[in-house]
Amino acid sequence: MDGKLHSLTDVLKKTLFFFDSMSVAEMAPHVQRIMLRDLPAEQVEDRISRCLKQHKCFVSGGPGQWTIDLQGERDNDQFYAILLKRQQPLSIKEVLRGGGSKNKKKIKNMVSEEVGLISDGRFIQLANGYWGLTEWEVETGHYSLKQLVIKALKTHPVGLSVQQMQELVNSWKPTNAGAIEGVMNKFPYFEKLGDGIWTYNAGTHVAYDALTKRFLASMGRQRVRWLREKEKRNSKQTAIERQFKEINSAYRETASALALKMEEAGRHEQIVTQMAEKDLLLSLRKKEIFRYREHISKLESKANSILHQCRLWVKKSRDGEEENRRLREALQKNQSSLETLFTKLQQYKEKDRENKARLAELKDRHANRVAELQTEIVELKNKLDRTLDMAVQEERRLREEINALSNDLKDALEGREEMHRNLRFAQQELNKHKEEKKNIESRVNNPLVRMAIRIYSWFGGYKNYSAS
Repeated sequence: MDGKLHSLTDVLKKTLFFFDSMSVAEMAPHVQRIMLRDLPAEQVEDRISRCLKQHKCFVSGGPGQWTIDLQGERDNDQFYAILLKRQQPLSIKEVLRGGGSKNKKKIKNMVSEEVGLISDGRFIQLANGYWGLTEWEVETGHYSLKQLVIKALKTHPVGLSVQQMQELVNSWKPTNAGAIEGVMNKFPYFEKLGDGIWTYNAGTHVAYDALTKRFLASMGRQRVRWLREKEKRNSKQTAIERQFKEINSAYRETASALALKMEEAGRHEQIVTQMAEKDLLLSLRKKEIFRYREHISKLESKANSILHQCRLWVKKSRDGEEENRRLREALQKNQSSLETLFTKLQQYKEKDRENKARLAELKDRHANRVAELQTEIVELKNKLDRTLDMAVQEERRLREEINALSNDLKDALEGREEMHRNLRFAQQELNKHKEEKKNIESRVNNPLVRMAIRIYSWFGGYKNYSAS
């Protein structure tokens, strides 16, 4: 039958028709392979459970097992007969058009409510609105090899060999004996009897699924706990990294302070060298002024001697006076420049004292800041060591819990294997006794043995009569 199934209800109908009975956990992987791919396994199982409980065509057939009711409703029998006759999907509109004017009312009453077809286990709806029968060809290629092996063993409760199982499964899906034997060896609910015969134990399957769910739930809780601890460790690590960043920024500030200190020291040396140059210039200027004074005194003495000696040289004397006047003006200018140089020297000395005081203050601040940073670094290192020790202890505790859970699971599996082994031994003893009983019955049913028993009973009765 071509076409995609319309809803989850139709997928469950086809699945339960092919497998007779299944649990919700067994149906979930197949349903998730066909539809609901984006949902997790827990939500898929929840939707399957709600769908099974919602429609009355699904019947609970034991602990955790579901079956499909193929009897259906009487109102839909005529539509079932039409589909069975046509052997192809039909829509309700086609059925209404195909019926005559006399049968139209009858057919309308037959399919008056489409909800009745949805809840009827005999019908499935396709995505294009057409209706088909559940008993039509099932696409077995969608099912896993494990489910097909379970189907084969359910249809043959006495058991099958690997070769027989391969022939039966090959009619549904191509496979080989190695894959089938690998699947049966993998799961404990496939039991191997004598002479290579395999059987299926539904109770063990239910117990195995329950134990697997409990183990997965425990592992999920463990994973959530691990993730929570991981988030805590990550938050602690981010806090420590933030603190290290603050320390690095403090180190950078300290380095900038040291660079500023070096720059101030360079400026101080530059100022000292400039002051030394100024002192050298002042000393040279003083020497020049002294030479000027000596020269002036010599000129004055010479002018006086010339004036006393030769008044005729008036013009020369006037020129000499004029020159003296110019020299005096230059002397005054030199004296004023010397005074300004002295005031600048005082200002430079005051700036030098201020720079020295500021340098001492920077040294004190730097020493205090370095001491504070060293104490903070020591405290942070101690905190980091404590957190690492706590994380190691917590990880050790969690590993011990995982080992304990694994040991408990191993003990449970070993106990179950021992129980299955005892059960197989008991079944083998029962089969032997049944075979012995059949052999004795076959011997007793032999006509010669029956005749001998009658003759013996007759002679035995005659002897008893004669004796009496």
